[in-house]
Amino acid sequence: MNKALSPLDGRYVEKVGELARFFSEAGLIRSRVGIEVEWLIYLCNTLKLEGTAPLNEKEREAFRKLYIEFQDEFAEEIKTIEKTTNHDVKAVEYFLQKAVGLLNRSDLIPFIHFGCTSEDINNLAYAQMMKAGIQTVMIPNLEKILAFIKEISETYRKTPMMAHTHGQPASPTTVGKEFKNVGARLFRQFEQLRKMEFLGKMNGATGNFNAHVVAYPEVDWVTASRQFVEGLGITWQRYTTQIEPHDGMAEVFDCFRRINIIMLDLSRDLWTYISMGYFKQKVLKGEVGSSTMPHKVNPIDFENAEGNLGIANALLTHFSEKLPVSRMQRDLTDSTVIRNIGTAFGYSLLAYKSLFKGLGKLEVNEARLQEDLNQNWALLSEAIQTVLRRYGVQNAYEQLKELTRGTTVDQEKIAAFIETLDIPKDAKNRLLKLTPETYIGLASTL
Repeated sequence: MNKALSPLDGRYVEKVGELARFFSEAGLIRSRVGIEVEWLIYLCNTLKLEGTAPLNEKEREAFRKLYIEFQDEFAEEIKTIEKTTNHDVKAVEYFLQKAVGLLNRSDLIPFIHFGCTSEDINNLAYAQMMKAGIQTVMIPNLEKILAFIKEISETYRKTPMMAHTHGQPASPTTVGKEFKNVGARLFRQFEQLRKMEFLGKMNGATGNFNAHVVAYPEVDWVTASRQFVEGLGITWQRYTTQIEPHDGMAEVFDCFRRINIIMLDLSRDLWTYISMGYFKQKVLKGEVGSSTMPHKVNPIDFENAEGNLGIANALLTHFSEKLPVSRMQRDLTDSTVIRNIGTAFGYSLLAYKSLFKGLGKLEVNEARLQEDLNQNWALLSEAIQTVLRRYGVQNAYEQLKELTRGTTVDQEKIAAFIETLDIPKDAKNRLLKLTPETYIGLASTL
């Protein structure tokens, strides 16, 4: 029995475990080791600081293996060191001091973590983690949903469906057009997500290179910082206090929050349409819908998606509001909060997979769609009164309101009313040919 406190690491670990590579404690430690190693190589081989000796190709390869081929025992050793230091980044520094000693480069020990505050390492580690996790896991799962929605839109672009505004019968649309609405919203946010920048800084205790300049006044540290950060594939942040201000992170979180809101909206609508019979769900052999009612085929995938999107957005909202706020040059409240970003991505990913699974089980119930359209000929009142307005008929709206509001009208009653209208014959014939099923405007074209 798994005794994980979070269901992400217990019940749902098979669905979201791929994120652990990036957002777990071990993933964070690995990223920290990577930043420290690359900074050391940069100081020795690019800046060639006085007092350092460059690392040869074999040495660079050996050092980089510490994070490229990161081992669980490395993380365990660093956590053991932390029990003494009570400081997670300092534990990484001590681990690397031991590593360079074993590789016969003890001369480099003074330059491990040189000029750095812990946040120099952490902000770059988190930026790399977020960038890699989003590009490797989150974006591909979003692309699958977008592709599926596009396929459904095309397949059912001409399938008429009665719309509902305020929960009441409204001018018809098509199934494909309604999915296209969602797809267009998601695609806009997806494009913004793909363009998001991941920002980072490397500038010391309060962002001013204070110690750097005293130790090596001849070095252009501003240029060096920019070159190093951009070399990691991160956008350089020039102006900071001790911490990178996290505004860029907030932009990413807010973009995911908007994506999640759109998916939550879709999940609720599909749940409702299923309850109305507009969609059926494919029955999976062996699956049970209720512990007491054998007939049930519940929309559980959309319910799971909605619930997990809510949890994800609660966290994402807190991150966006909290992380950019830090008292004066630094307080530590961001440190404990930022460790949870993987949880927000985990619940988002869980929701995306539930939604994708639910979409795959949907079957359009065209008979039910047709039934609702045939029972609501009053939907044509909008078209009729609009045509009457074109030809200058007074009180057009009021006439149709009197005919249809609060009463049941059928095809015969609508046709009889149209025959009484004093409008051109071609307009009258156009209205007589109109049915709720064909009254879909440009939906299929759009």
